This record gives sequence, C-alpha cells and structure tokens, in this order.
Amino acid sequence: MSKGKLQKFAEMETFKNVFQYPYSVMENVPFEMKGKWREEYFHNDNPIVLELGCGKGEYTVGLARMFPDLNFIGVDIKGARMHTGAKQALEEELSNAAFLRTNIEIIDRFFDPGEVQEIWLTFSDPQMKNPRKRLTSTYFMERYRRFLVDGGLVHLKTDSNFLYTYTKYMVENNNLPLLVATEDLYHDDTLDEATRSILSIHTYYENQWIERGLNIKYMKFRLLAEGKLEESDIEIPLDEYRSYKRTKRSAKDTAK
Repeated sequence: MSKGKLQKFAEMETFKNVFQYPYSVMENVPFEMKGKWREEYFHNDNPIVLELGCGKGEYTVGLARMFPDLNFIGVDIKGARMHTGAKQALEEELSNAAFLRTNIEIIDRFFDPGEVQEIWLTFSDPQMKNPRKRLTSTYFMERYRRFLVDGGLVHLKTDSNFLYTYTKYMVENNNLPLLVATEDLYHDDTLDEATRSILSIHTYYENQWIERGLNIKYMKFRLLAEGKLEESDIEIPLDEYRSYKRTKRSAKDTAK
C-alpha cells in the first residue's frame, strides 16, 4: 500500500463522520448504531438516503448540499476514495452526510427494517460475468428490502448499456413501478428541472465517460417489499469496454 493511501486511512480514523466496518470486522463486532442512525448520529427524524458504491462520495456530498432536510450515507469498501468525500463533508460542516466503509454484500447488517427511504447506485461496476455481484440484481434487491421502506426509491445512474438494460429487464420481470428511464440523460427534454438539477452532479468516473462521448443513462424505480423476485433470462449485449481506456475482458458477446 502506498504512503499516500496509508496516510488517508490514518486520517479517516479521526473523521467523526466515518464508520469503518469491513466484513472481517463485522464477523466479530456488531454495529450498535443499527436502527439508531437518526437518534445517535444525525440527531433528527429526517429520511435516510444511501449511496452504495459511493467512490469519492460526489453524490453523497452534492445531495447533502442540495437537501439539508435529508440525511445521506455514502457506502464503499474503498477507503482511499471515500476519504475525498468524507473530508469535504467535514470541511463544509455538512452534518447530514456520513460515510460507511464496508462491503455492500453485508449492507443489511447496518440498518433496521424501514430505516432507509432511498438508494442511489452511481456508476456501479456492471459485473457482466457475475449476476450476483451486480448491485441491481435480485440478490442485492432482496438485501435492500430488509431495510428499505416498502416502495422505497432506487436510482441507477450509469454509463453501461449492459447494466442499464439488465436492470430494466429486472424491473419489468418483477413488475416493479418504473418512474423514469432514459438512455441519454443529458439530451432528454422530457425530464423536469428538479430531476435535471439532482442529476447534474458529476462523479469522477462520469466525467471520464462523458469525455469519451458515451451517453449517460438513468433509471428510477420503486422496490416493493412483497413478491418473489426473479432474474430475467434475456441475453444482453456486453459493453465494449470495462473501464477507462480498457477493452472488455470477455470474448463473449452477450450475457444474462
């Protein structure tokens, strides 16, 4: 690990807005603030919004600025990236922003049923080879159900046509209410000004995709508490790339 990363991790230990519970720790240490985020950290009764896979925390910080009457928690396992947003939130005294460093696979260990109102997924890895690792898979939706209010909102913002299409099929296959779906976010005249304002926040990765001329896609749907969730069996064309300036790894053309 580089000296810079070590320094960031050491500094993160002193941040009052950061809670670090990677999987190895959670096996032995229960999270005592589960069900008590509003009472013990935010000190208000406002709704809680999660940004899962928050990276540098651009949306967590940006939304906290826009909506002081909502509480935001950025979640990621990459502490060196999270350091950027956490430090910025402290410097700006954004008391409605917090950060949780953990594995999203165990996210349900940190929140009680109905404790969260919305989830944001911003430029998640499409995980084209492994459906169970996709943050919009039914595997993860079942986990989100354990703490999201019935009919709670899920936002997906992505450059990946594969992940966008996969998620749309998942939503349709399970009869989840689809509220917004656009394949070209910044050239869609049907979106209202409030939505445009929220979606104008750019992440580090988003700027890379825009520079490459890729369309940004956005979807918003409600996750219902009842009903069995099932995966679609439709084959979807794979993306031609996997990250900035890298070609796709798989020789396959499609995947479910």
